[in-house]
Amino acid sequence: MPPRPLWWEGARTTADPESALTGDTTADVVIVGGGFTGLWTAYYLLRQDPSLDVLVLEAEHVGFGASGRNGGWVSSLWPVGPETIARTHGAEQARAMVRALQDTVVEVGDAAREEGIDCGFAQGGTVVLARSRAQATRAQAEVEAGERWGDGTQWLDAAEARERLAATEVHGGTWNPHCARVHPRRLVDGLAAAVCRRGGRVAERTPVASVAPGTVLTAAGHRVTARHVIRATEAWTARLPGRRRTVAPVYSLMVATEPLTEAQWSDIGLASREVFADHRHVVIYGQRTVDDRIAFGGRGAPYHWGSQIRPAFDEHQRVFADLRSTLQQMLPQLEGVTFTHAWGGPLGIARDWHPSVGLDPETRLGWAGGYVGDGVAASNLAGRTLADLVLGRDTALTSLPWVGHRSRAWEPEPLRWLGVNAGLRLAEAADREEARTGRPAVQARLLTALTGH
Repeated sequence: MPPRPLWWEGARTTADPESALTGDTTADVVIVGGGFTGLWTAYYLLRQDPSLDVLVLEAEHVGFGASGRNGGWVSSLWPVGPETIARTHGAEQARAMVRALQDTVVEVGDAAREEGIDCGFAQGGTVVLARSRAQATRAQAEVEAGERWGDGTQWLDAAEARERLAATEVHGGTWNPHCARVHPRRLVDGLAAAVCRRGGRVAERTPVASVAPGTVLTAAGHRVTARHVIRATEAWTARLPGRRRTVAPVYSLMVATEPLTEAQWSDIGLASREVFADHRHVVIYGQRTVDDRIAFGGRGAPYHWGSQIRPAFDEHQRVFADLRSTLQQMLPQLEGVTFTHAWGGPLGIARDWHPSVGLDPETRLGWAGGYVGDGVAASNLAGRTLADLVLGRDTALTSLPWVGHRSRAWEPEPLRWLGVNAGLRLAEAADREEARTGRPAVQARLLTALTGH
């Protein structure tokens, strides 16, 4: 049995047996996936047109996947920079994407309040520390780029950064106001309840075998016929027929401490409930939870051959140990503090790291995903966009540059396994090199050449 996420404490961890689909049915819109993308799509469809029959199919229970296991960053961060978007869509479209993501952070908070969802939404922004000279160089370049695109990133000198988070070896940092902290499982459960209150149907314990225009076939052999079919399966997309190379399921793992005292928090910081990270190459992320723990996560777990997803992959003892060690090195105030939870799960990465959302007007098949771990906010933007597309509305959202984007397929094995895992190891090596030399890593250039990111 894999470890349970901190977020699942006090929540339902089994599907509602009464909700499972037990026969053929019809709907106006059927959505495959009961995470944030699927539920936000259902929510906004029903908010705009309460007469619709919307059915959400979930293989396990709502919040089982990344939506119930993530770091709880409702963030305007995006896996590809505005420069990349501008090269293909122009500068104004790149700026429109930045503004839409910033607005989305506020929208998630507004929707949670409107629906009475107690998810601990707190918009304290993101503080990302520069803990070496090389990281400071990258951070300052990020600020300069942010000024060009209006993303709100600000430079913090060492004292200002330590005031927000009293970590070790701080050379400076960045702060961006466009991010909030949430308890992700409370948000996803509250969202599912809101969908049901508005007349939607959520069928748990209903895995899907295939998705086709106008039809979804469940693993139990039941057929759902619908005018519109939406795929909202993120990392699990790789399990659908013909979709193994659409996204690479890459694992991100987390640990959590016991609740800290007010005196400990006074020494650590995060008084505004900022989420935090640093400017290393291997992604790390943390937050001060609603019950005053630190929940802290990062990459480093291997990609598994053939895009496999298994419960056993949710834990990796070396990565758990590295996460605990990294957090304690950053915050020696945690000496003697007990770590109570460790968990993990897959997220979806497209070959060009570019999230996408869209609806084929001929087949009426829709999709969204490939968030690379930045999906808590992006899924809300996707849900609003898909609702407009399904309803045939030409809006500012439907003209954003990620709409209709098509990433090329990942390479077949063994190239996919070699490439993804080489990228992970190069990121680790680049961080070691920078810690040793204090200069931007040569291996970081190799990483960019390998991933294109």
